[in-house]
Amino acid sequence: MRELKVSSDTSAYEVPASLDEQGRLTDDCVRRALAMMDTHGLVVLTHLLSDAEAAFGLDLIRQTIDDPERNRCSFASETDNRYLRRDFCSLPSNEPVTRFAATLCQRLEGIYSEYCGRTRALLEIITLTSYRGSSHQYIHRDPMGVISLLAAVEDVSEQQGGTVFVPGTHGYGGAEYRHGGAADELMRLFRIQCNWRILRHNLKKLWRMRKGEEAPLGDGEFLDRVFSTRWDQHQPNLLRFLLGKNNEFSIRMLGPRTLWKLYRQRKKLGNLFRLVQAAPRKGTVILYRSDILHAGPDNRSPVPRRLFAMSIARDVIDAKYWHDGYSPHPALTADPLCLGDLLGASRLLLPSTASNGRAKALVN
Repeated sequence: MRELKVSSDTSAYEVPASLDEQGRLTDDCVRRALAMMDTHGLVVLTHLLSDAEAAFGLDLIRQTIDDPERNRCSFASETDNRYLRRDFCSLPSNEPVTRFAATLCQRLEGIYSEYCGRTRALLEIITLTSYRGSSHQYIHRDPMGVISLLAAVEDVSEQQGGTVFVPGTHGYGGAEYRHGGAADELMRLFRIQCNWRILRHNLKKLWRMRKGEEAPLGDGEFLDRVFSTRWDQHQPNLLRFLLGKNNEFSIRMLGPRTLWKLYRQRKKLGNLFRLVQAAPRKGTVILYRSDILHAGPDNRSPVPRRLFAMSIARDVIDAKYWHDGYSPHPALTADPLCLGDLLGASRLLLPSTASNGRAKALVN
């Protein structure tokens, strides 16, 4: 995306996964990962899943997408879902899905136990599938108090739209005192600066799609994405932008004082914050604090981008607030699960990547 300056180098946030005899991250690996999470708000764990395990996760996603009765997510990109630009769907908490989630949680137990009590709720298990023609999400924060996970079940290229993060923008006690006590204000300005460029990018892209053949617009799609009164926080909706009814980015955020600050601080913002796009290889897992600034870019490739995602609460979250940022499957709502349930559940019996790099069977 030319509108934003984005780095695809995630090496500063990567930790190679190393497993012990029980199939969990080694103590040294856990310490390194926690240091990344505390400092940057995210960690990229490479080679956490074997090829066989990643293939199992990909099959779960494909089965969900192929189900005409699948449960569509309602927290973001609803218009993209409606026009099949994305397929954000919650996965049912059946045995195969629970086994896959349990394998991830048990392998990452050393990290989860640092942030989440065993009684903390599993908020959702979802698939994030993106197709050509999707919109670029605005830079945003998810509801705080959650540890989120993204698992690459196949290689993801930059053009496919791997998640963009702004490292170091997560919250913690005293975080507001960073950058000379101006951290919150500077992050707000950086977010506005980025989202203005994302709005322009999405509008230009939609205009090209009106005349192009690569990802032709559906009947009524242009109006639905640009002038609709429907709620959708991540579309280039000029009507809701001008009415000030988009909480992620609207004209309400562009007052004279803010515009003057953006002009004065433009160089400083570029030096303090950087956008990093994760284009993970198959088997990579990304853990991040939910309130770090991030966005799901648009897919500019003809190849679908598929990710497995899961979110576990760090704090107590009343169920009525889950839908502010999470979409649990009706089966999970009817029969809730917590971290302790996943840590005690049966794992996959598939070859996993052991600490010595050889295949090793996981046992319960």
